[in-house]
Amino acid sequence: MIVLPRLYPILDAGCFPNALGLMTAAEELASAGVTLIQYRNKRGNARVMLEQAQELRRCLSGDQSQSPHPVAEGATRVGHPKEMSYPAIRLIMNDRADLCLAADFDGVHVGQEDLSPEAVRAIIGPDRWLGVSTHNPDQLREADLTSADYLAIGPVSSTSSKENPDPVVGLEGVRRARALTRKPLVAIGGITRANAASVIDAGADSVAVISDLLRDPRKSAEEFFRILR
Repeated sequence: MIVLPRLYPILDAGCFPNALGLMTAAEELASAGVTLIQYRNKRGNARVMLEQAQELRRCLSGDQSQSPHPVAEGATRVGHPKEMSYPAIRLIMNDRADLCLAADFDGVHVGQEDLSPEAVRAIIGPDRWLGVSTHNPDQLREADLTSADYLAIGPVSSTSSKENPDPVVGLEGVRRARALTRKPLVAIGGITRANAASVIDAGADSVAVISDLLRDPRKSAEEFFRILR
């Protein structure tokens, strides 16, 4: 069984003005010690998504030699030494199993309206991680029977990161989900530094965060780590 970090950042391309902003946020999260990041792009075409995903892979490995967004001579995007060194970061692709392979990502996360977990598993093989979003007990029970490595439950609170969010499940929904599966459980939707600890206490192994990491990603992630210890 896999082990999830307490903090599961999701980088949504729609939250950034350009690719440089996305990459800079990724580097700041990495410098804070984040070890798992999901890349999500609900509006970009496949070419743009692949380019951004490949750039994420490059910049988080510290290799800027082939980057289309090079930093200035002697400088870095986030003020670190020129030779950047990050912890090993597992990269998860939202929705697209094909782009996961093309960008050499470490796993895929799918929703209820995407490819079935078993169809995704057939594409990505046995070693990459597979996560599945659920929004109620029936969906969670069904996902628990698949080869998914972890399950997500939400939205825990109201969220602005989805155009048509599912009904809020609250902390009770997290507790109910915890009772229904032994797989690692990610809580998602409206999670902030103010409520993250209570979500973990309700039974989640990890909290997925988008909006509350956008402003000063490094500092925000460090504060999440202090809260979630």
